[in-house]
Amino acid sequence: MLNLQRLAIFVAVVDAGSFTAAAVTLGQTKAVVSFNVKQLESELGVSLLVRSTRRLALTDAGERFYQRCLRLLQDAENVLDDVRRDHHGLSGVLRITTTPEYGAQVVVPALAAFSQLHPRLRIQHVSSSYHADLISERFDVAIRLGQLADSSHRAALIDSFAILPVAAPDYLARHPVGSLTQLAQAQWIAHSRLSSPLSWQVITPQRQAVLFKVEDAATLMGDSAAALLAFALHGAGVALLPEWLVRPAIAEGKLCALLANHQFPAQSIYALYPNTRHVPEKVRAFIDFLRERVATGG
Repeated sequence: MLNLQRLAIFVAVVDAGSFTAAAVTLGQTKAVVSFNVKQLESELGVSLLVRSTRRLALTDAGERFYQRCLRLLQDAENVLDDVRRDHHGLSGVLRITTTPEYGAQVVVPALAAFSQLHPRLRIQHVSSSYHADLISERFDVAIRLGQLADSSHRAALIDSFAILPVAAPDYLARHPVGSLTQLAQAQWIAHSRLSSPLSWQVITPQRQAVLFKVEDAATLMGDSAAALLAFALHGAGVALLPEWLVRPAIAEGKLCALLANHQFPAQSIYALYPNTRHVPEKVRAFIDFLRERVATGG
């Protein structure tokens, strides 16, 4: 029978990069940590770590075992959290990652409200433009915007939103945009992490779907919606951005929405979570809470 504490020690060694550092993290002696890893290797009949004077490295078997340990330990923690919930409400840790912009505007306020409902639950929010690996980085939920790529994770649809081409008034004074042709010839600000940032299906006022392609390479590129927004606000060109992000700037007259009678493809908001046998109640509860809050404009 596998010893869960022994698995946790092995994971701590991998995460810390050494027996000494893992011992400090765990509050154990180096001898105890080393003994447990050796016992684990003996029970499995395989080497999990390659030891040298300078560093530790996982063997191929160790890498596979490490990934499974992460899932197993997470499942065990989720089961314990749900048992505790029956007596004390939601508890444990809820780790969530989002993009900086949507996180600050929507998810963080929702987490603050959710935390008040579940005071025993500890919440960790990580803001990043990059798509983290939910398992290895131990996230319970990732909020993703746009088109959902193929994934081994489960996905729950939260909402959808429009994307709008926008530009500052001073840019438009120099480069008027009144048609798709002029829009295609504009100076564009593009998102560097999109596979095709300057090509979109557009619905015309006649309800026809046409392929819109920008004629020249992007004048400027950024790796976040916030960067694109800042470029656009400074009159650098046209950017295609979420309506929820540019709404305040449009209302204040700092940006203009272009070709309002044309529709760019709506984007979706998903909550991704690991595809485990046991979906923790804290994950279900927060996804339901976020979906209802977004739907009611909370």
